[in-house]
Amino acid sequence: MTQYKSILVAVDPNHDAQPAIERAAYLAQQSQGNLVLSLSVFDFSYEMTSMLSSDDRENLRASLVNQRKAWLEELAQPVREKGQKVDTHVTWHNRPYESIIEQALRIEADLIVKSTHHHDKLKSVIFTPTDWHLLRKSPIPVLLVKDHDWPEAGKILVAVNVAAEDDDHQALNNKVVTQALKLANAVKAEVHLVNGYPGTPVNIAIELPDFDAHAYNESLKSHHEKRLAEMAKHHGINEQNCHVLEGLPEDVIPDLAEQLDAELVVIGTIGRTGLSAALIGNTAEHVIDQLQCDLLALKPDGFESPITL
Repeated sequence: MTQYKSILVAVDPNHDAQPAIERAAYLAQQSQGNLVLSLSVFDFSYEMTSMLSSDDRENLRASLVNQRKAWLEELAQPVREKGQKVDTHVTWHNRPYESIIEQALRIEADLIVKSTHHHDKLKSVIFTPTDWHLLRKSPIPVLLVKDHDWPEAGKILVAVNVAAEDDDHQALNNKVVTQALKLANAVKAEVHLVNGYPGTPVNIAIELPDFDAHAYNESLKSHHEKRLAEMAKHHGINEQNCHVLEGLPEDVIPDLAEQLDAELVVIGTIGRTGLSAALIGNTAEHVIDQLQCDLLALKPDGFESPITL
C-alpha cells in the first residue's frame, strides 16, 4: 500500500487517550510513510487582555505553545521507539479545523486521522464541530477512528450509489471502492459493498389502486442488484459481498455495518457548505451520524475546499 505516504494526526487536546495516533502509526507502517502529530492551541484571554504588553502576551503564547509541543513529543516517543518517523507541529489558531487542513496541505498529506469519542450515557459516537468541518471542507481523505483495534480478516463496508447516472457520481463510486480495496489489501480485510434503494412511495399505491407495488419493488431491487454486481465484477469483489437493501442510506448503511461487525465504513461526500448544508445536510452526513465504527470519508476529484494555504 503506497497511497498514505504522509499522514497527519489531528491530536485531541481534551483527551488523554489518542486512538488516532495508534491507527495512523499502523497505517504509516504499512505504507512506509511519514507521520505528523498536529495540534492547534488558542486562548482568547491572551489576545484580549489589556493588562499585558504585547511582549508579555507573546511570551505567554509561546509558553503555551511550547508546553503543548512538549506534550506532543511525549505522545510521539512510544511510536518512534517502534521505528516510525514522527514529526510534531503546534500552531496558534482559533479555528482548529482550518489549522488542521492548512497543515495537511502544507505537508501534502494523503490522509487526516482524528479520534472520535463515545458519549457514555447515550452510548453513541459524538462528532464535534471540528469533525463536521473536516468532513465538509477537507479536500484530503479524513479517517475518524474509535478506540478499538482493526483485527485481521475484518470487514470494510463501502457505501456506493449505483442509481446515479452522472459521471461525477460514478467517478466517486469508483474512487471509494478503489481506496477501500487498497486499504483492505494492506490490513488483510474483506470488502463489502452496500447500496440502499427507496421503496414504493405510499402515495402512489393509494392514488393508483391498480399499481403493483410488489412488482415495482422487485424490479427496482433487481436493477440495483445488477448495477452493483457489475461494479463488484469490475473491481474484482465477490458478488456474495454485495448488499442491496431497501431503505434510506442513513438507515441501511449503519444497520448493515453493525450486522457485519465492520471495522470501517468508506463513504464519498460531496461536502456542501453554507446554508444548504445547515438546512438540508448531505446524505453522507446523515449516515455518518448513525455509525458506530471507524469512518473514512473521501471527496470527489476536483473538489475545491474553501480553505487554502
